[in-house]
Amino acid sequence: MKISLKRMVSLFLVVLLISINIAGVYAAQSQSNSYVTLMFGSRGSEVSRLQQALNNKGFSAGAVDGIFGQRTERAVINFQKANKITIDGIAGKQTQSLLYGANTSRGTSVSRNSSSVDMYWLSRIIEAEAGAEPYTGKVAVGNVILNRVNSKNFPNTVKGVIFEYYNGIPQFSPVAEGTIYNTPSQASINAATDAVNGVKPVGSSTYFFNPDKAEGKWIVNNKTYVKRIGNHVFYK
Repeated sequence: MKISLKRMVSLFLVVLLISINIAGVYAAQSQSNSYVTLMFGSRGSEVSRLQQALNNKGFSAGAVDGIFGQRTERAVINFQKANKITIDGIAGKQTQSLLYGANTSRGTSVSRNSSSVDMYWLSRIIEAEAGAEPYTGKVAVGNVILNRVNSKNFPNTVKGVIFEYYNGIPQFSPVAEGTIYNTPSQASINAATDAVNGVKPVGSSTYFFNPDKAEGKWIVNNKTYVKRIGNHVFYK
């Protein structure tokens, strides 16, 4: 009787271990393969997770409110464009796999330490805002961005300054237009380097605009004119 009982206990333990292992495998597979297709109008915690991931990677989805609206859709489209995948504004398996993965690429080899993150974004805002401007004008845009970083009135990182919103409106039009994700020219990268190294063609300016494209009434009425470089006027 004792021998039989030992065998039964042993058999039970073996079956139990096998069952646990099988369950673990299925759970792991389920976790790695599970996703919910998200699109305009979707709501819930999965949308919040999507919005947070997009914001963390610089594709501004706005407030993390769990509502897949136009801004979240635009962020998904910009992410898809940057990663050269199907552009449909729908966060399906391919989009989510890239977004939540550790190796999402933006088409650049810049390493992600703090100084290179600054260069990564600074060179892109320079390209987007001043790609057709003279070189000094490119450096001047970088000068303004860094002045904002160093001001108590603005976010304290380059990325934070670029993606700042006021009353729901982005402070820099390339963020709204998606051109912030364009690949910068070598001139824009060089201009960003000069700005980071302290070249200041517009001194302490914290504002600029193109008077041929924007009125800039608030800036003109409330800030001090510094100079014009190319198509941009700069104020402090």
